[in-house]
Amino acid sequence: MTTPDPWSQWRRPGPTAAQRRQDVWLALAVLAGAAAVTVLVRSMGAFVHDETISTLVEQLLWGAGISLPLAVRRRYPLTVLLVVSAVFIAGQARHVADNLVPSIALFTAIYTAGAWSRDRVRARVARIGVVVGMFGWLGFSLVRELLEPVGPFENAVGPLDPVLASVLYGVAFNVLFFLSAYHFGNTAWLSARRKEELEHRAEELRRSQEQNMRGAVVAERVRIARDLHDVVAHHVSVMGVQAGAARRVLDRDLDLARSTLQTVEDTARTAIGELRGLLGVLRADPAEEPGPEEAAPADEVLGAQTSSPGLDQLPELAAMARSAGLEVVHGVYGEPRPVPEGVALSVYRIVQEALTNVVKHAGAAGADVRVRFLEQSLEVEVTDDGRGVTSGSGGFGLVGMRERVAVHGGALEAGPRRGGGYRVLARFPA
Repeated sequence: MTTPDPWSQWRRPGPTAAQRRQDVWLALAVLAGAAAVTVLVRSMGAFVHDETISTLVEQLLWGAGISLPLAVRRRYPLTVLLVVSAVFIAGQARHVADNLVPSIALFTAIYTAGAWSRDRVRARVARIGVVVGMFGWLGFSLVRELLEPVGPFENAVGPLDPVLASVLYGVAFNVLFFLSAYHFGNTAWLSARRKEELEHRAEELRRSQEQNMRGAVVAERVRIARDLHDVVAHHVSVMGVQAGAARRVLDRDLDLARSTLQTVEDTARTAIGELRGLLGVLRADPAEEPGPEEAAPADEVLGAQTSSPGLDQLPELAAMARSAGLEVVHGVYGEPRPVPEGVALSVYRIVQEALTNVVKHAGAAGADVRVRFLEQSLEVEVTDDGRGVTSGSGGFGLVGMRERVAVHGGALEAGPRRGGGYRVLARFPA
């Protein structure tokens, strides 16, 4: 079953104010042309008929009657067509001096009905009716002329009979005249429809691009929020634990307190370095990448790496968790192989978030971090022996983990362990 074309019922909008003014000027120009042609024809004595019974005033009135309706041709195309057609036939019946300007007005009216009429069925019927009526009038005029005495045609030298040639010429000329007006009117209407269809599709494309852009912005904001959460939550949690430990032993063991505060300082530097990397991504102009001479001073001050962390930095995470009082075992199983940078970063962030939750909420004594290089997948598992909880109220840790895994087509399992503690397992396809 074919889907109907939604543009098949299109209706052309009415003329604009500028187009209405153009129609008024066109009507005045046709009126001026009719008056000028009438004066010239009467001055030359070159009447269409052998003798005319119309006075100059009457002929000027006929010119006004057939030209002034064109002032509203695009607002009332069918009405103007019928009025101009009626005046055209009536003017010929009264032996108007010339047919040039009336023919121009009739052509314009037929064209406008095809180009601007909103009701396509009525436009087709009206134009066909006018054409049939005009040919009927042409046939009547030819018969009337044939019944009258015909001149000697002194200059006729062709192979056809002069009367037959005159009839064929009149018929061929009128066929070409009316078919042209009909065809060009339809072409103008189709052109207007195609133009509006293209504009409509261009607008839809623009809206789609804006929607995609908004979606990309939202996705980027979610990613940035996720990274900020991972960086801030983990490092600040470690700093809080270490600062509390330093406060408790400050009066009893200065060396231990000094070591603990050093860990707080190192953790702060790492957090600042990672935050600087995120902000650098936000501020970076793709066309202007900073050179080494620009980045070196900041690195020296911060003492941090600007590259994305990955699997090689997991031992550092384990060491930081140990400094917070958590016994962490880190193991790699299977044959290590290179993994995409995005997957490596996601693994790092998942382990970082899981260890942060263990330190903050689990009340655990130990945790186990395992990375498995399987044939069809890469797995990372973090388990602990704590209370079997993952975060405090309102936490976004698990949400961020699931989003990171979903980006790479993986799966996440998280929940309390049967024997106690909590387990987080992330699986990434190879």
